[in-house]
Amino acid sequence: MHHELNKLFAAVDQAFEVVRESHPEAIACGKGCADCCHAVFDVSLVEAVNLHACFQGLDPAVREQIAGAAQKGLQDWKQIMESRLDPAVARIRCPLLDAHGACLCYAARPVNCRTYGIPTVIDGKGHVCGLSGFEPGTSYPTVNLASLQRILRDLSVRLAGEEMGAIRRSIPAVVLDQSTFSAFIDRMIGVDGV
Repeated sequence: MHHELNKLFAAVDQAFEVVRESHPEAIACGKGCADCCHAVFDVSLVEAVNLHACFQGLDPAVREQIAGAAQKGLQDWKQIMESRLDPAVARIRCPLLDAHGACLCYAARPVNCRTYGIPTVIDGKGHVCGLSGFEPGTSYPTVNLASLQRILRDLSVRLAGEEMGAIRRSIPAVVLDQSTFSAFIDRMIGVDGV
């Protein structure tokens, strides 16, 4: 399962590079840019388990700092959901973002993070990073997030069954939930024998 998730991540990263090569002037992503690290989204179970495994590998002092930031992020998440704000315009600082604008779990970042700087479509609606140079009304190569989310859901269901595999969580919740995701790390990695 871990191998399949990494293959999916590699394909998504390749799609990002194809767009970067064909439209370099429109891509604003670069070291220190953290606009995507303030986007509001949830992740599939398989992504959560992968992210949690990376988090567990960090220095304990760093994990403690992240947990503090995750508490605030979880409060912000709940407030956004309760007030029914549009997640596409709401902002929460990811607890995995360090003081220099770098992701502390970059290798394990979810699909939404990996596709943020290029045009995407979900439910028939196009999305682009507000910092990008993609022009409205112009046609660009676009990543279909719905198809990627179906793949992630299928992997999650294979990992944990239908009910648990359908659950999605915010990144702050993934960081703070020590029991749920830790319980699946061995199963996910053990399936591959890695």
